[in-house]
Amino acid sequence: MNKNNIEKIFYQFNKLNPNPKTDLKFKTKFELLISVILSAQATDKSVNKVTKELFKNYNTPEKISKLGESRLKKKIKTIGLFNEKAKNIILTSKILKSSYNSRVPSQFKELIKLPGVGRKTANVVLNEGFGKPTIAVDTHIFRVSHRLNLSDGKTPDLVENDLIKVIPDKYKKKAHMWLILHGRYTCVARSPKCNECIIKKYCSYRNE
Repeated sequence: MNKNNIEKIFYQFNKLNPNPKTDLKFKTKFELLISVILSAQATDKSVNKVTKELFKNYNTPEKISKLGESRLKKKIKTIGLFNEKAKNIILTSKILKSSYNSRVPSQFKELIKLPGVGRKTANVVLNEGFGKPTIAVDTHIFRVSHRLNLSDGKTPDLVENDLIKVIPDKYKKKAHMWLILHGRYTCVARSPKCNECIIKKYCSYRNE
């Protein structure tokens, strides 16, 4: 895809939604981190339902650590992979408390050291929590990027590298959320809503 069309795609995204927001509900960077860890292979809606209750009393590394793994499991048992997630959240909370003064680190290399935090999770936290121009490639972004010919990468890492290269700098901070929301609500996996798409003229997928 040529640069002019890429510029037009993100211009349209910005025009429609100048302040895109994640569907996850959080008030602090720590709450964001825990929410993103929980969201792996789970819907934001299901995570919000759990964290709405969890964060009422357990919204800091100290409080989560004191809660303990077994009790945390009971509070998040409706979330997929809750056993592993509970273990990672407790370990991460203890590390934040002991090594980072209970603060979520703002550097990628530090975030990915935390249990349960991979590249995607770290990039979401950096983008949503710290306002950095990172792009976390989930299934939605992977699909949309290929349909728009923004990338032909075969792995999330390769797609991420391509997007960082081709997306204009002025749009990079918000591009992550625009692409996710577009994939979640318009460019869905099955029967994409091409008739409702604001960028369909720049997309070859609709003609396949």
